[in-house]
Formats: sequence, structure tokens, C-alpha cells
Amino acid sequence: MNYTKEILAEKILEIYPELNQYGCSIDLDFDQEKNAWILHIKKDDKEIRTHLEENDAAECIKGNKCVYLGVQIGQFIDYCKK
Repeated sequence: MNYTKEILAEKILEIYPELNQYGCSIDLDFDQEKNAWILHIKKDDKEIRTHLEENDAAECIKGNKCVYLGVQIGQFIDYCKK
């Protein structure tokens, strides 16, 4: 892993601009045990936590979307609209 959580967060916000458009904030923590990033997405009092496998995070850094993450983000934004 040759990037920081700040770089990964920046890349996620770049690839998924709808997070900023809907006023969502994100935070990342690396789970050594799972060898995966834990992504916290929050809007107001609503929050979701999802994981991003190391290989998916590496693809994200390259600018490639992760289908699983995109679905999670879309569902969270839809939930927040209600």
C-alpha cells in the first residue's frame, strides 16, 4: 500500500462526486485484521460503514470505480433523500 487514507479519501470523492453533492462526509480506517479499508459515510444523523478490499482500494487510486462501493453509495444517498 503506497498511499495514505487522505489520498484514498480524496480519490473516492473524485470518483463519486455525488457524495459531495449530497453533503456526505467520509472517513477511512484501515483494518489490519481484515486487510481492508473501512469507509464511514455520514450525512446528518445517518451513517453507513462499508469495507473496501485492498485490491479495490488500489483500483480506486488508479481512478477506477468499484461496482460494490458505487452500489453502497447509491443506496445510502437514496436512503438519505427519504
